[in-house]
Amino acid sequence: MSDFPRWKYALVALVLLFGIIYALPNAFPPVPSVQVLATHGAPLDASVKQKVADALTAQKVAYSGLAIEGDHLVADFPNADVQAKAADVVKGALGDNYTVALNLASTVPGWLRAIHASSMPLGLDLQGGVHFLMAVDQNAVVDKQEERYADDIRSLLREKNIRYESVTRNAQRGQGIGVVLRSAADRSAASDAIATEYPDLVVRDGASTGDRFLLTASVKPEKLRELALATIRQNTATLRNRINALGVSEPLIQQQGEDQIVVELAGVQNPAEAKKVIGAIATLEYRAGIGYPGDPRAVEAARTGNVPPDANLYYERGTNRPVLVSKRIIATGDELVDASSGVDQQSGTPKVDVTLSASGAKKMLDFTSANVGKPMAVVYVETVYDTKIVDGKEVQVPHTTQEVISDATIQGVFGKQFQTTGLANPKEASELALLLKGGSLAAPMNIASQSVIGPSMGQDNIQKGLRAVLLGLGLVLLAAAIYYHLFGLVADIALFFNLVILVAVMSMIGVTLTMPGIAGIVLTLGMAIDANVLICERVREELRNGSSPHAAIRAGYDKAWATILDANVTHLIAALALTTMGSGPIKGFGVTLLIGILTSMFTSVTVTHAITALIHGNRKLKTLSV
Repeated sequence: MSDFPRWKYALVALVLLFGIIYALPNAFPPVPSVQVLATHGAPLDASVKQKVADALTAQKVAYSGLAIEGDHLVADFPNADVQAKAADVVKGALGDNYTVALNLASTVPGWLRAIHASSMPLGLDLQGGVHFLMAVDQNAVVDKQEERYADDIRSLLREKNIRYESVTRNAQRGQGIGVVLRSAADRSAASDAIATEYPDLVVRDGASTGDRFLLTASVKPEKLRELALATIRQNTATLRNRINALGVSEPLIQQQGEDQIVVELAGVQNPAEAKKVIGAIATLEYRAGIGYPGDPRAVEAARTGNVPPDANLYYERGTNRPVLVSKRIIATGDELVDASSGVDQQSGTPKVDVTLSASGAKKMLDFTSANVGKPMAVVYVETVYDTKIVDGKEVQVPHTTQEVISDATIQGVFGKQFQTTGLANPKEASELALLLKGGSLAAPMNIASQSVIGPSMGQDNIQKGLRAVLLGLGLVLLAAAIYYHLFGLVADIALFFNLVILVAVMSMIGVTLTMPGIAGIVLTLGMAIDANVLICERVREELRNGSSPHAAIRAGYDKAWATILDANVTHLIAALALTTMGSGPIKGFGVTLLIGILTSMFTSVTVTHAITALIHGNRKLKTLSV
């Protein structure tokens, strides 16, 4: 009689049902599409839809669907080549007030999306696009920080009325700032003032000659490490903001190591366009405000084009509301030292703390002293250089975009440090802090390597990967069925469901499918049969020893389990190491292998045991087909 409990039958049924449902979306491949978003308050209605349709028809670009979905317009196309051509046509038809993005439109039925079942996103090697490896110049971080400290020390010495001859950076990078003072008393006073005001500096007395008394201030090593990490984070945030303007669907921008950033733009086939945006020049400007976003004067100026002579008309990031801003610049992004989000201790509301350099602090103090209660705007300015052919020669033509990222009322007089409050939530505060710091790159970057994968190559990779999975699965199924007969067929059924559950789990947690991931799936299928081989051989051994068929099945599963567990634990350790310590393709392979080992342990043991119990449990057996 079967000793397989009913609750395990229920567990197996639920897991298999889960696997089928959440793997099903992958049977509905996405179609290439172009997504259109309106900016600067431009309309997105039936007239825009008709304009896009007319432009596509005029250029004989075939589309399979065109509809307005929420705040964007989506057009579907039969393949990636037509999609790329359509994107150029739509961009030319709509102009700069619309962002045109290459995307993949889901064809998953609504009832599956309602239960959050979706297909796995495709990696760059399967979808096509461009890959950049950006190297960050960390030496420039040290140079910039030491220059900033030199300016601050000069301002501090003047403020404290300490006589000095010069404040200069030492010739060798990282050796700090040299301060030459007029007397020993001045050196002692300067040392105390610098150590108190700038705790991140190590201050040491140097040699003195005549009336020249030397003092050296160098940045602490832990501060330099902190700056290096902050630099890579700031550059990553800046790149993400810039690439979002490209309209790329689900770009990958992530840190790799201590001084590199990986940028993968799926669907982009022109690296020159991507490099143009990545290398854009951007900064911030603190300006006097004239009104608030969306006030009547700004709306009227946007409608009529009549802007006051002392103002500029901009639009607010995110809302696209018009806002009038003074032409007077108070401070620029070069004078911004730091910006961080937090919570105001008095009101408990989100805030952003800003720190300016000495030169910026003086200008901000002078402005706020005379303008308490008035608005001040932060304008994000970005310049991209387009290459155009003029008289047979390449000419770099600048294209500048400006938008307001903050417009707040000055509550009191401030200079070097101040805070922005009145933000809706912590997320808005965090985003504003990133924008303030990400106005320009914290350190220069150069492209260490780049590669382009065409859409046809990506489609070829998908087909090859699918054939590899099917071939590997088919050969393993055939071998098991021939060698182990009925028990081999049971193992085949479990192996099929192993693939289904593996795909379901990867889809549910959003694992991006890549070629290394496909390799991991194939390897998982090959390894999964090992457990069933152990079980079948144990059952055969028990039969040879004279055990009854039911006893042989029971003993086969019990005795094989310890060996199966040991083997899979070692595999899990290796997969976990690949996942946690690897990056890029190695990590993708490790994640797939890790999930595959866990699913194969369940299907190879529990699922096969359930099926075997259903077949043999209530029957009187003389022998087993194994």
